[in-house]
Amino acid sequence: MPHASNIVYCDGPDSPHAFDIVPLQPRKGSLDAMCPVCKGRGQWNTEIDLVSFRCKRTACDRCHGAGWVETGSDPVGLPDIEIAPGGYPRWTLRFEAADEVTQIDPKTPGLSQA
Repeated sequence: MPHASNIVYCDGPDSPHAFDIVPLQPRKGSLDAMCPVCKGRGQWNTEIDLVSFRCKRTACDRCHGAGWVETGSDPVGLPDIEIAPGGYPRWTLRFEAADEVTQIDPKTPGLSQA
C-alpha cells in the first residue's frame, strides 16, 4: 500500500536536510576534535523522506564515520577486511596517517576513490 512521501536528495553535508535525524557520535579513544566536515555525526543523509523519515546515508570520508578526527600526528586505526592465509576474509585493524584524507565520490557513496 503506497504512502505519502516527500523525498529530498542531499548533495553533501552542506545540504539543508543532510543532518536531519542523524545523531552526534560519542567521542571514543584518543580522537581529539569534532570532524569539521560532518560536525561530529560521522555520516549524513544522501536521501531522506520528510514524511516517514526513512533515509539513505553515507559515511563521512574525513573521519571514516567516527565523527571525531585526530589533530596530531598519531595514526588512526580503522576497521578493515583482509584475506587470511587460508583464503577466507577476516577483520583487521588498519592504521592510517591522521592527515591522510580518503575521498568518496558522492555518486557512489561508501566506495573510496584512491
